[in-house]
Amino acid sequence: MGQNLVLNMADHGFRVAVFNRSHARTRQFMRRCAREPCGGNVAACERLEDLVASLERPRKIVLLVPAGAATDAVIERVRPLLQAADILIDGGNALWTDTVRRQRALSTQAVELIGCGISGGELGARFGPSLMPGGSRHAWAHLEPIWTAIAAKVDRDTGKPVDGALPGRPARGGEPCTAYVGTGGAGHYVKMVHNGIEYIDMQLICEAYQLMRTVLGLAPDQISRVFANWNRGNLDSFLLQITADILSQTDPADSRRFLVDRILDSAGQKGTGEWTSRSALDLGVPANAIAEAVFARCLSAHKDERVAASKSLKGPRVRRPGAKRRRELLGAVRDALYCAKLCAYAQGFSLLRAAGSEYGWNLDLAGLAKIFRGGCIIRAGLLQRIALAYRHDRDLANLMLAPYFSRQLARGHTGWRKVV
Repeated sequence: MGQNLVLNMADHGFRVAVFNRSHARTRQFMRRCAREPCGGNVAACERLEDLVASLERPRKIVLLVPAGAATDAVIERVRPLLQAADILIDGGNALWTDTVRRQRALSTQAVELIGCGISGGELGARFGPSLMPGGSRHAWAHLEPIWTAIAAKVDRDTGKPVDGALPGRPARGGEPCTAYVGTGGAGHYVKMVHNGIEYIDMQLICEAYQLMRTVLGLAPDQISRVFANWNRGNLDSFLLQITADILSQTDPADSRRFLVDRILDSAGQKGTGEWTSRSALDLGVPANAIAEAVFARCLSAHKDERVAASKSLKGPRVRRPGAKRRRELLGAVRDALYCAKLCAYAQGFSLLRAAGSEYGWNLDLAGLAKIFRGGCIIRAGLLQRIALAYRHDRDLANLMLAPYFSRQLARGHTGWRKVV
């Protein structure tokens, strides 16, 4: 992600100096830069001292290293080289309380730290991520022109991504998927909750897949077509889109089998879902779907135990429904997925609302929904509606109470109940 973020900045005309503790990695990256139209905007530094010396003041240094001890180690290494008003930007998935601790430590020498959530993976970093910066407004003013340029862009009226970003030809126009989030650790907190919503969204898609596979007896390529069709309606989302694509892939070693059946059904986690669940408990916010999604990942990791249990714990034999009943159940699964997805976002935004109040961040929930519309992993068509809901009622207690969403739940809950 760090390499691609550099190329994204260079594409937009910013000159960027790069450093990695392994200079062999830096040389490898510079060979890649030589093949890119924007490569002339990138300069390599062999020493950290050279990197710091090459930058205009106030220096803006983006860190993209693993969260935790690695981030602390890099900050301690660069700290003696910095001067008052210099700005560090931590783009990792840091625990927000760690960000607050680091900001306090750096403030003793008047160095600013922006904790910035970055979502979109490697591809998003290259062509337009969702960026969630938190820290002082003074530091944000220096970073804003860069972040606004490199962020994903969406159409103001539809919320749809602005297409056309290519190496050397970045996307132009549209609203940038970045904005100042709040003071302290607000940026990393918002990214943490984003990931919690992502956990739920992925789990819901998994459960919809499982119902279609085991109850309805559909093959992966058939489920792929169902998801692709749903993605053209109100379930439009990045995660559903890529799931439809993945399920259509056959095993390169055996074209008679599907790739999904060759992948170990054991999911790991980086901690953000767990942190979100803990924060919800601390704040007394019932974000139970986030916790259930975390537990589902934990359960999946107990592969050997599950295999052993399957030999003695048996469920009922599944009776395949006829064609008419299958169509009815498919419609019910679609409604269940949509209604549960609404609840997922409602729980996440309720947590953001509570945290903003508790920590004095005064979070703009409509603005956050707009940031999530493009670039990030949870981008979905309904985020435009979420932004509108909070724009019309800034004090909305829960998304499910917004008129549009309450109508959607009224239409879909019968199918949701059938699925349960």
